[in-house]
Amino acid sequence: MRATAVVKAAGTVLVSVLLTQPLWAPEWGSGVLGEVAAPGLPGAVAAVAVFFGLVALYCRSLQRTLHLVPPRARAAAPRSVWWMFAIPYNFTEDFFIVRAVAVSLASDGRTAPAAVRRWQVVGFAWCGLQIVSLLPGAAGRAGAVAALLLWAAHWAETARLNRRLAAGRPAALQPRTP
Repeated sequence: MRATAVVKAAGTVLVSVLLTQPLWAPEWGSGVLGEVAAPGLPGAVAAVAVFFGLVALYCRSLQRTLHLVPPRARAAAPRSVWWMFAIPYNFTEDFFIVRAVAVSLASDGRTAPAAVRRWQVVGFAWCGLQIVSLLPGAAGRAGAVAALLLWAAHWAETARLNRRLAAGRPAALQPRTP
């Protein structure tokens, strides 16, 4: 078995354990599923629908990034980003998606290496924090807030990168000037 497959399988098992925590350790709290259910069924359905709608838009942004990279430089197929919907596997796979896009950007060569590293670090940070968000209690809530903020920042940088790549300009991701 390849090391990647072992990491993905182990990560998925870990995430599954965290997701089911209310079943085997209810005294720790209701976990992320309890947080989602807290506003009642209509609120939970609306929150999940909005969240998955945003995930779909984010996936389209990452897919566009891979489409903007020449096929010879791609480390993954553009459609592979949609694995973000394969719960609970996605919690681990997200790291591999971010890595594949970063490797593709680096191989393409139009984005400065420091900018690719920064983009990848922010991506890995939101991926890690989304796993922290599965912890019960305050730690999980803090992880969720931080993950959402970093995810939004990563998405904004991805959109900016896509604009520069689509315009044919080097996508250096320079800091914005006020």
